[in-house]
Amino acid sequence: MSDIALITGTSSGMGLFAAVELARRGCQVVATMRDTSRATELLDAASQAGVELDVRALDVVDHDTASRLVDELIAAYGRIDILINNAGQGCVGTAEQLSLAQIQAQLDVNFLAPVNLSKLVLPGMRERRHGRILTVTSVGGTVGQPFADAYCGAKFAVEGFMQSLAAVAEHFGVQVGVIEPAAVASQFVSNVERPSDVGAYARLLDAYVARTTGAFANAQTPESAGKAIADIATTHDFTFRSQTSEAATAFAGVSLADLDGSRVRNFTAPWIA
Repeated sequence: MSDIALITGTSSGMGLFAAVELARRGCQVVATMRDTSRATELLDAASQAGVELDVRALDVVDHDTASRLVDELIAAYGRIDILINNAGQGCVGTAEQLSLAQIQAQLDVNFLAPVNLSKLVLPGMRERRHGRILTVTSVGGTVGQPFADAYCGAKFAVEGFMQSLAAVAEHFGVQVGVIEPAAVASQFVSNVERPSDVGAYARLLDAYVARTTGAFANAQTPESAGKAIADIATTHDFTFRSQTSEAATAFAGVSLADLDGSRVRNFTAPWIA
């Protein structure tokens, strides 16, 4: 029997390719995006791969709509076996430059939306003692980075939430994990919110932007990242934390073995030198 997979943020980038790859592997994929008029690229990719997708509208920060969608999918398919929280949004700015509204927006998209969808699918998975919940975070969920205060804060938060949940969910046959990409060449960069008034931070921000532009110029392709997400979603050797590339593994490892904080400090300091 095919797994029913729900994935958010599929209009472009790695979410698009993950959705198509999961369908190619035999899953019934429900691919969501805020505006289904932007589904052309996804549907073209699915057609080229010879697969069909169930494309649905979902703004992940609209919790009532998310609840209705999950109810509709359970009515249509009987269950949800795999949830991939892929939708996300970036934000460039350090504490002084950020409004509380901007910080809240990062929490809404990158933390509360995955938490809400996970809560919605958990009861059915728990009752069936079967399911997998994956949240695409970032290496920014393990390494705090200059001018990424709100973004990394939200990603750290969702990783902590999911790691805590994983220990309990596994007792009911539900696997919970996070997927950490590094830079991926996609529309994510163009969608990043940036500060309008840089003030005293201009020199540091210029150095950060230059470094980040270089990183994305040599980024993992969205096709490769999407395939990695599909691999993790369907693997028999499940682990809580996974990365989508060797570069992401090396990046995340800087922090995960950093007991006193000095490795991360030395790693990121040159970015704004």
